[in-house]
Amino acid sequence: MNNNGSTALGLILGAAIGATLGVLYAPDKGIKTRERLADEALSAKERLAHSAMDIKNQVASTLQTSKVDLESQLEYVVKNASYKADDVITTLEAKLQELKAQNKKLQKTS
Repeated sequence: MNNNGSTALGLILGAAIGATLGVLYAPDKGIKTRERLADEALSAKERLAHSAMDIKNQVASTLQTSKVDLESQLEYVVKNASYKADDVITTLEAKLQELKAQNKKLQKTS
């Protein structure tokens, strides 16, 4: 996206510089030059709007793809977390049984 933004900015700057140089070296009369500038400004505006729309569409597409990837990764993490939770619970229950057995031994010797 950054490359597209730079390209759009380059196009806009190029159009502005070209229009300025055209005015400075224009052999035409003032009215024709103004008309040409107005036409160039409208053309630059249309190009900018088109570039902005392209960038917007690319960003939307990237976000949609990222959302799908994120959802699938989240589903994977949740599944694995569920299995891991069961493993942790089983391990904790085993440790609890060991601690209860040790506690019984300590209570008998006291």
